[in-house]
Amino acid sequence: MTTLTLPGLADVHTHLRVPGGEHKEDFATGTAAALAGGITTVLAMPNTSPPLTTPDALALAYNRATAATRCDLGLYAGASPEDVAHLPALGEQAVALKIYLNDTFGKLRVEDLATLRACFQLWPRHKLIAMHAEKQSVAVGIGLAATYGRSVHFCHISRRQEIELIADAKAAGLPVTCEVTPHHLFLDEGDATRLGPLGDMRPILGTADDVAALWEHINSTIDCIATDHAPHTLAEKHSDSPPPGVAGLETSLPLMLHGVVDGRITTDRLIQLMATNPRRIFDLPAQPDTQVEVDMTPYTISNDNLYTKCGWTPFAGMAAAGRVQRVTLRGQIVYEDGRVTAVPGSGRVVL
Repeated sequence: MTTLTLPGLADVHTHLRVPGGEHKEDFATGTAAALAGGITTVLAMPNTSPPLTTPDALALAYNRATAATRCDLGLYAGASPEDVAHLPALGEQAVALKIYLNDTFGKLRVEDLATLRACFQLWPRHKLIAMHAEKQSVAVGIGLAATYGRSVHFCHISRRQEIELIADAKAAGLPVTCEVTPHHLFLDEGDATRLGPLGDMRPILGTADDVAALWEHINSTIDCIATDHAPHTLAEKHSDSPPPGVAGLETSLPLMLHGVVDGRITTDRLIQLMATNPRRIFDLPAQPDTQVEVDMTPYTISNDNLYTKCGWTPFAGMAAAGRVQRVTLRGQIVYEDGRVTAVPGSGRVVL
């Protein structure tokens, strides 16, 4: 058995469904899934019910996180036209601000210039702004980064035209970063047809050429691998109105290590994308005496023994190259041989 030792990983894009969607996932199950995937820090998105757009809503979510999280966890605040006055206060609690320029539900869609301007003026400058921006909306985000001279992070970039535009912006010296998901690296529109509702997410899966473009930029333009872990129950996925989103916390590292074995990415670059860069970009605290031990024996991903509450993955049946054996967080073993040993509340909240 070949063992690879990695630092604790950070996933800056997850949906842990608290409050309002606990039948899909919660802080205890979601962070257990994170540890099973070698991830010791997660950041959770604000499109909950209610959304995290006010200090009271954010405080409630943080209180529940403190009692339940098994690894380190931070929360995004959400931008909303009706709650822009709360942005300075939210900036003292949240790790970053999320602006949805494209598909989302509820009151988090931002389509007016007044709200965008307020976000860039009122959000504390020491905290990052992250955007769900697709196609021409990426250009809007780049323009705002240039206008206000502040960093913008683009979530789940999935198309050739988007990654090439971000590459141009970086070449011009603009303060932009971006993340890519494993599902946009390892699946395409053909898989969407094969998987049906289990392959539906936002952004939707791209063409084979889009996938090729992301891999072309894996060693340059792309800054982070983030899962966009967005679990739904199988009953919801097979309903008449299936919601978009797939789980990813437990499969991200094994898939990316398969890329290492295939020679598409080096181990050092994987560490940059999944540990070093996320912590630097989001100014996340260090985790001393923390490491992930991985058995590099090849195996096939399955739905068996998943910690995510939804209990399924769109990657079932795909080849993987690394199975997490042990995770140590601040000197304590929190996952070993398929069993999460960290108890709810043993993780730390990140502000």
